Amino acid sequence: MESYVERPPLPGLAGVVRTVWIQRTGEAPYVQRHLPTGGVEIHFPIGGRAQLVGPLTGPEIEVIPAHTAIVGVRFHPGTAPPLPTVLDDLVDLRLGLVELWGSSGEGLVEAMARAGTPERALALLQIHLLREFRRAVRVDPLVGEAVKALMPWHQVNIDTLATHLALSASQLRRRCLHAVGVSPKVLQRTLRFQGFLALAQAGVVSTGRRGADGMAGLAVDVGYADQAHLSRECLRLTGLTPHQLLGGDIDRCACGHEHSASYKPFLATRSRPRLQV
Repeated sequence: MESYVERPPLPGLAGVVRTVWIQRTGEAPYVQRHLPTGGVEIHFPIGGRAQLVGPLTGPEIEVIPAHTAIVGVRFHPGTAPPLPTVLDDLVDLRLGLVELWGSSGEGLVEAMARAGTPERALALLQIHLLREFRRAVRVDPLVGEAVKALMPWHQVNIDTLATHLALSASQLRRRCLHAVGVSPKVLQRTLRFQGFLALAQAGVVSTGRRGADGMAGLAVDVGYADQAHLSRECLRLTGLTPHQLLGGDIDRCACGHEHSASYKPFLATRSRPRLQV
């Protein structure tokens, strides 16, 4: 039987990792639809090729073979693990971790293959990442501030945001491309859709602004002009309409998976003070 279980990362990774997961396929191959999140991901099929999935700008369809166990890590935007290149070179690409990390990657892959269970393999991967972030990874603080400001709970003008950060618009764009992989505007659109998805999966009741409720109300709450605007963006980012993606229900996902470990930290950003830009 196919299963997908998300969980929070180790506490030391909470600032850079949004969620970790274990996925198992059953007797038949499973068609997985990967969606843009604004961050990069690590996918490690036990006994297979560990990969870094670069920032996505649209849906990626993967057919996972039967009887496969995969452990994964999803990073917050702008908090990628150590890489030999900037992220705008990795957009919509998959690369082997061994090719990216060399001997460090080889040692990790061998240790995870010997772990015995996906749970132990995931623990090894997180411990490795914890060491790497403590030792070498430097997150661009201005990009981090930009990501917080671009969360969907308050509408932000990109040029005004750049001024607030004491950057020109071109400087902000360049730093965002290097650290996130996409421009601030593209990231803002991705985070807006992720905000809608988080509200829908959490079963949050819309505020009812403009007399809207249900899916239309949630669309307005995260900054879409209306439900038609949401539908266009959903089709662009996922290849499906909102009803197809969510199975017609705004409090669950059509795939049947539990996503609370992913949407809870995302929704927690709603309580942060509004950035006056």
